[in-house]
Amino acid sequence: MTQISRRSVLATTGLGMLLEGFLKGWGRESARDAQAAKTQDEGDTKSLALAKYQPVSMVRLKETHVPRAKYPVIDFHTHLTDSAKAVNGVSLGSERVIAAPPNELFPVMERRNILALVNLTGGFGTGLQDTVARYDKSFPKRFYTFTEPSYHLFQDSKYPELQANAIIEAHQEGASGLKILKTLGLYLREQTTQGKLVNVDDPRFDPMWETCAHLQMPVAIHVSDPLAFFKPTDRFNERYEELSNHPDWSFASPEFPSNEQILEARNRVFARHPKTTFVALHVGNLAEDLQNVSESLDRFPNMNIDIAARLNELGRQPRAARKFFDKYQDRILFGTDATPHGDEYPQQVFNDSLYEIYFRFLETDDEYFDYAPAPIPPQGRWKISGIDLPDAILRKVYNQNAARLLSHTD
Repeated sequence: MTQISRRSVLATTGLGMLLEGFLKGWGRESARDAQAAKTQDEGDTKSLALAKYQPVSMVRLKETHVPRAKYPVIDFHTHLTDSAKAVNGVSLGSERVIAAPPNELFPVMERRNILALVNLTGGFGTGLQDTVARYDKSFPKRFYTFTEPSYHLFQDSKYPELQANAIIEAHQEGASGLKILKTLGLYLREQTTQGKLVNVDDPRFDPMWETCAHLQMPVAIHVSDPLAFFKPTDRFNERYEELSNHPDWSFASPEFPSNEQILEARNRVFARHPKTTFVALHVGNLAEDLQNVSESLDRFPNMNIDIAARLNELGRQPRAARKFFDKYQDRILFGTDATPHGDEYPQQVFNDSLYEIYFRFLETDDEYFDYAPAPIPPQGRWKISGIDLPDAILRKVYNQNAARLLSHTD
């Protein structure tokens, strides 16, 4: 039997205690390290609120500053006034809200070479009269006001005749055209604000379209909305943030017709009224599909378009957009959808920055820049590239095409 001396026992026992202490200490330290690593790991992968995500691009590219349009501009699409009374998206009163008086608009117009602004939402009745007096008659050739349908008369059995007469009266008061909001097709109902939706091609509007043709008043028509607005607001929707911020912009519900159905009804109107000049706003309300818009332009000689509030779409397909501008250079109008003090919607707020972005898109070949003056892209998280139009096309888009429709002469 091996003899273990007292000294050996003490030594062994001491080593054991030391080893045990070391192991316990090391275990605690390892646990702390593991916890720290886990915490750091969780911090790195913790979900970040999308609204707070503002990545700074590392790409270095040419940045061209275009403070003033190369040629005078007629902005065919602005909103200087609005209805003071609307129910469920339908304007029911003639009274207007003034977004900005002329003197507030002139500084930006002069700095950016804006020859004239077209106020599409001039209303009807006394509201239209006041708007025309305030803008058009006070500053001829600097402002053009469009009238709007008198939907408050819609339930009257004589509505078709009454509406046609209202257009004649509006023309006599100085209205330069007719504006159709997406009220038609998405909000106007049989009982005006209740009941079944009224189709865009409802025959009750035929006298209105024909009257515009007779008076040579262009019709600026906005029906439908971006394709994404007709899709569920979920993780697959490229306009998720926009629709989350404005849930009332979503038309994905079965109660609404599809985008295709609305545009088909609009096209039937174009076909039925070939002598009426239409400007299908927002790149024909289908900037995501330029081939489709091209087919409509080829089919309907009375159709024109503007580019208002669709730089986000045109600029992410710059080569296709450039070919589109080349082919339809006589039928594309400059427009912004600009609204004074519309800060909630940076893609259409009337200010210097907005116009600079439009000029940069049209006049340069710059790449990967913001389509709106905002820290977070408001109409989808992407950037755009310019299409560098030649001077001949720029002149047409900036003013000549609009001047022709408005009978504007220098």
